[in-house]
Amino acid sequence: MDSKFSPRISIIIPVYNTLDYLKPCLDSVVNQTYQNIEIICINDGSTDNSLEILKQYQNRDKRIKVVSKKNEGLSAARNTAHQYVTGKYMMYLDSDDWLDINTCEMAVSKAEDENADVVFWNYVREFDTISKPQTIYGTEEIIFEKDPSIQQVHRRFAGLYDEELKYPEKADSIVTAWGKLYRSDIVLEHNLHFVDTKEIGTEDALFNLYLFGYVQKAVYISDCLNHYRKNRSSLTATYKEHLHEQWRTLFGYMREYIDQNELDKSFHIALNNRICLSIIGLGFNTLLADQPARQKRNAIKRIISDAEYRKAARTLKLKYCPIHWRVFLWLAKHNCAAGVYYALLGMRSLKRKLDTKKK
Repeated sequence: MDSKFSPRISIIIPVYNTLDYLKPCLDSVVNQTYQNIEIICINDGSTDNSLEILKQYQNRDKRIKVVSKKNEGLSAARNTAHQYVTGKYMMYLDSDDWLDINTCEMAVSKAEDENADVVFWNYVREFDTISKPQTIYGTEEIIFEKDPSIQQVHRRFAGLYDEELKYPEKADSIVTAWGKLYRSDIVLEHNLHFVDTKEIGTEDALFNLYLFGYVQKAVYISDCLNHYRKNRSSLTATYKEHLHEQWRTLFGYMREYIDQNELDKSFHIALNNRICLSIIGLGFNTLLADQPARQKRNAIKRIISDAEYRKAARTLKLKYCPIHWRVFLWLAKHNCAAGVYYALLGMRSLKRKLDTKKK
């Protein structure tokens, strides 16, 4: 595809104190085989030397625009970048991750050939010593067009539905804002924005739930094109005191969207399933607290006794879940806090072993 006559891609990179990882990220972008790109770097009040690195790259490559702002978090940085977008398409990339060198070429070619609103792809989770691919839908390309197929993708951002529960570990594999090429006008003309993580705990699922309400056609590429760094000291390893309240707010936003748009019952069931599966994330977060075991068990008891959780659990179809998930979710559904606590300890231990096991 001749970049002179091909559509521009705006790549948005929020940057906050990622000095150790920023150069590989930027190198993966400026060296893309598809050259008709603009690179919008939002320096979100970095206190290390990230801004100096950005300026060095900007001096060497006129496609890079650096915008500095006070620190307000990832969501605000992405939202700020929207006003600088000039491309027909846009992508998000975290500043400690990187792209395969042909990512833009593959994505824009597929978007143009299929007249797609969104193109999305698999990614690789990068640990200290190993790389683990994350597959969203399988090994074949899929075109989602018209209902029910495009509805199925849209609903995935609310949660898993029926047979999708066979793979609960993939519940949020699709929700990331990165790993996707969006048609810019969908985001800009509908004034879509990210809600602050401090309010809802995680921003990407809600953003995509809103966005895919306007999507008529999406293409899934089975290649792994993004590299998601998991070996950094990240928020996922830090206890989040208000996570339960934040996720309740997230679920409220999702339910309000489903109701206002009069989406069918399957969206409500999918959201209920998300609420039920959230016990995993909330439980792991509780284990990180600097508290005695008894207090952690009491915290888990409060979570699974929550009225919203109890209501959601009534529609959860355990028959679709793998046996080990079925046991865990049965314990939570029947308000067995001690069982959930010890199951979480076992799952955490197993997860650590799997994350460090060489392929």
